[in-house]
Amino acid sequence: MSAVVAVVGEGLLADFVCGELSAQDQVVRQTDWKAGIPEAADLVLVLHDAWYPSVHHKAEEVLQPTGIPWLRGFVSFGEGVVGPLVRPGMPGCSQCADWRRLMAGRDRKEMRALLQQRLEAHGGTTSDPWASRPGLLQMAHLIVAEAERVLQGRRAHLEERISLINLKTLKSSRHFFLPDPLCPVCGRLPDDSPTAARITLTPSPKINADTFRCRSLDDLKEVLVKDYLDYRTGLLNGKMYDLASPFADASVNLPLFAGDEATGGRNHSYAESELTAILEGLERYCGLAPRGKRTVIRDSYRNLEEQALHPVKVGVHAKEQYARADFPFKPFDPDRPIDWVWGYSFLEERPILVPQLLAYYSLGCGDGFVYETSNGCALGGNLEEAIFYGIMEVVERDSFLMTWYAQLPIPRLDPSSADDQELRLMVDRLQEVTGYDLYLFNSTMENGIPSVWAFAKNRKQKGVNLICAAGAHLDPVRAVKSAIHELPGMMLMLDEKFEESREKAERMFQDPFLVRQMEDHSMLYALPQAQERLQFLLDENRPLRTFDEEFQWKSTHADLTDDLKDILQVFRRLNLDVIVVDQTTPEISRNGLFCVKVLIPGMLPMTFGHHLTRVTGLERVLRVPVELGYAKQPLTLEQLNPHPHPFP
Repeated sequence: MSAVVAVVGEGLLADFVCGELSAQDQVVRQTDWKAGIPEAADLVLVLHDAWYPSVHHKAEEVLQPTGIPWLRGFVSFGEGVVGPLVRPGMPGCSQCADWRRLMAGRDRKEMRALLQQRLEAHGGTTSDPWASRPGLLQMAHLIVAEAERVLQGRRAHLEERISLINLKTLKSSRHFFLPDPLCPVCGRLPDDSPTAARITLTPSPKINADTFRCRSLDDLKEVLVKDYLDYRTGLLNGKMYDLASPFADASVNLPLFAGDEATGGRNHSYAESELTAILEGLERYCGLAPRGKRTVIRDSYRNLEEQALHPVKVGVHAKEQYARADFPFKPFDPDRPIDWVWGYSFLEERPILVPQLLAYYSLGCGDGFVYETSNGCALGGNLEEAIFYGIMEVVERDSFLMTWYAQLPIPRLDPSSADDQELRLMVDRLQEVTGYDLYLFNSTMENGIPSVWAFAKNRKQKGVNLICAAGAHLDPVRAVKSAIHELPGMMLMLDEKFEESREKAERMFQDPFLVRQMEDHSMLYALPQAQERLQFLLDENRPLRTFDEEFQWKSTHADLTDDLKDILQVFRRLNLDVIVVDQTTPEISRNGLFCVKVLIPGMLPMTFGHHLTRVTGLERVLRVPVELGYAKQPLTLEQLNPHPHPFP
């Protein structure tokens, strides 16, 4: 018994497909949706010689309730598009494919506007100028072959994939796309809830004794490129290797409507660096907005205070900042409704509500009351690993800012005392290849988690004078290696820009409020005259200290969860809460990855732009210098370093 195929559309592509299919299947052809779809149809094909997005929207509306699979083919700007094969009720519909293809395109803003015009016009040209007979025949063969696979119950090639055919050369390629969790057609996000936010730590055996990871890059390498990196439909749509860096430096591109954002990986091989860059891109993507659960609570803090985090505890801007005419944020108002998401408080051992703008990026204005970036965001091979590295990032940035604001004369480290051959080779390579000397300092705070401040000082006549970086890890050698890997990329980038930006940097030296962007902080301290602001670190008479003398934390656990529990116990003794918001999205959970945002109220959050400094409500910056023996009495706000920080 032959299958029944409904073909909706008109033009040469529909003619060719109907001609081929009618030899073995029963074809029911119609030009539009007015007649409905035959109940007996086994497959629906939606075919046009041009691009009609409104028709594809209608197809989802009509076919989703029927359960009938469908496939589309159309021509758009000289390119044939075939797919995806849509199975109603399953993620990965035509709208997901269009969204990924739109976002991966270089002209995404223009295409989005054009898409909206086409949707509103409910029509378009009758045939794309490049829709030639040879090209349409090529498309028809692909469509018929896929249709036969579906009808015969064989494995389809175009589920969560589209084929693109260059109608000038007839070259074709197949591209995987990720279903969009926010898709209005096939997205099935659960509501955010306290039950889902609850965290119970489970065993997380380390890969081996030399790592603090539970999954290796080798375990992930098969899926990272295949699922996430594609120049036409990928969540990440491009990559680049930096061959001038002293270390293997790779970056991938995360396309956003606001602009492309590069995320980097630095290791000793380009293959590993590329995989690390992909993981960084996924982490950034997960932190942009809730995509793993639907935000359902919008209310005032006043009404929720019994179960909510008070935002002032994480630090806000000063009254004088809010009073500035051009300031982009408003003071926190406990009576104003805002969006809240559920996190988990390890101190209180219960779910807790967190303002959404603290749990995700809030760089814009609108209803925001603080500037929040990627502080505490981390991705891991399981939940415990993600939490561990989220805490490390909070600690790294807090220790850097604590040192800066209180101008702490922290101990200088002797790199050779680490007894680590790889570290010695990294230091030698950095200094020989770049022409910079490396200085390392122990910036560990009262929590005892090893933290380092690193800066590179230029020996050459040209280029930036010095560049800073930081790292934190239970293994201080790993903290140093992390900081060292950060330095070369900034050296090369800033060296190229410094001479042309020198005049701007000199203006920023005189007026700190001209420091507005992330790059401005590094560019300011590229100036030789800015070095005076780091003299509290550069006392050459201070003796070098060894790693054994400076770092007391020794991890002997074979399970990362045991390390994490030790860390949580330290923060509990300090009466500092560790709050975790799960940012995991379906795109990464398909491969067993997790992403979190860690908030530790009381610790200093990194901000970029001197006008966006956040220390109000964070009295810890005033008292910790006393606890560490750097001051005899608590500092005052007026004593804090008034200059922009040098964090890159």
